[in-house]
Amino acid sequence: MGNAIATEAGSFSLELPESVRHIQEIVREFAQQKLSPVVRELDETQRFPVELFREAGQLGLLGIFVPQEYGGAGLGYYEYVAAIMELGKVDGGFALSVAAHNSLAVGHIYYFGSQEQKQKYLPRLTSGEWIGAWALTEPNTGSDASNMDTIAVREGDGWRITGQKNFITHGISADVYVVIARTGERRTSRNSTAFIIEKGTPGLIPGKKEDKLGMRSSETSWVGLDRVWVPDSQRIGEVGEGFHQAMKVLEGGRISIGALALGIARGAYEAALSYAQQRTQFNKPLMEHQAIAFKLADMALEIAAAEMLVFQAAYKKNTGEETINLYSSMAKYYASEIGVKICNDAVQIFGGYGYIKDYPVEKYYRDIKLCTIGEGTSEIQQLVIAREILK
Repeated sequence: MGNAIATEAGSFSLELPESVRHIQEIVREFAQQKLSPVVRELDETQRFPVELFREAGQLGLLGIFVPQEYGGAGLGYYEYVAAIMELGKVDGGFALSVAAHNSLAVGHIYYFGSQEQKQKYLPRLTSGEWIGAWALTEPNTGSDASNMDTIAVREGDGWRITGQKNFITHGISADVYVVIARTGERRTSRNSTAFIIEKGTPGLIPGKKEDKLGMRSSETSWVGLDRVWVPDSQRIGEVGEGFHQAMKVLEGGRISIGALALGIARGAYEAALSYAQQRTQFNKPLMEHQAIAFKLADMALEIAAAEMLVFQAAYKKNTGEETINLYSSMAKYYASEIGVKICNDAVQIFGGYGYIKDYPVEKYYRDIKLCTIGEGTSEIQQLVIAREILK
């Protein structure tokens, strides 16, 4: 695979397949022609552009790693990372929606669903006909997923589910929800189970859209479950496997958040670099002032390092390793944290203009922060990394 980068755990190559360049071109054209003209409107109104989301599905962006037999693009995580990065450079919110749909809702059904579930749901989800949501987080438990309040109890030939989920991407617009509910005692192993719940199921209550700091074109809401009944055929995998499934799903999801952070950071960096080359202060371009030049040099270095970590994690995912916890958490943690720093530096380079909505870095600055929180906070990533290196 070309010149490989050696690591203690093996090697991977940055000589990426031609399909990566191809997907970059497709996504870049879509983002510039369709997304870029409405970015500010989407941000100000918090509108989730369902029509553009469905167009993304027609381009193959809503089932990138799903095999073609289920309607997906049949590609891998290199292509997935590249797509999310390109979208993130234009609108982090839209990129987040695409990532959540792919990694979480579609990913959970693809990796753990039955053949019947895959055949029923994946073609409609990957095409964009249906929108997916993934419901794990709760108001009172957050990252403490083994202590969920949402419970599922056996009733007849199905399950009665009661509780509330929050911070759910597509919580209002989704057609299909993957919900993880507790089916055992708190803080015990194998105490939760995943279920597929369709829009319109009695007792499924989409809640209020959250008014967010950033990522405003990505719809986020709470979801209520008021004695929702589903047949046992809607259960994903065995009873008690929900938490384990969720953790495996998040392994891949964290790579996508790393890619998202990298895309936002790169967008901010490129805007700052262009501005520093054009803006004149004290009779010379900003770029010729050492303080600015060094800041941009650090930004370029940090993006390159983050890119290595993200593609290394993608490589591990592509090779089908049993666990990629260490690599996905490192990629997500580093890319999101340096993303915050890079966007902050970009605003600083723009000076007062960086604080104004007419310039792009103000939005990058607001969008990037979620990457240090969603799909496991930076502190959770540190915990995961520490546990992995101490094994």
